[in-house]
Amino acid sequence: MKALNVIALILVIVGGLNWGLVGALNFDLVAAIFGVMSVLSRIVYGLVGIAAIYSIGILANELKK
Repeated sequence: MKALNVIALILVIVGGLNWGLVGALNFDLVAAIFGVMSVLSRIVYGLVGIAAIYSIGILANELKK
């Protein structure tokens, strides 16, 4: 796997776990670590979103094979 693919996968997993915690326990781990809508938490949320978009491309390439 390319390094960028691994980074994107890790970020998507972090995002998925965070949403799972929000849904199950109403607990936002990213906000708890970096502060509610702080610059750092917004960066993390942005990176997770970009990683998700990138992962769509990975999936599309895999489905072509």
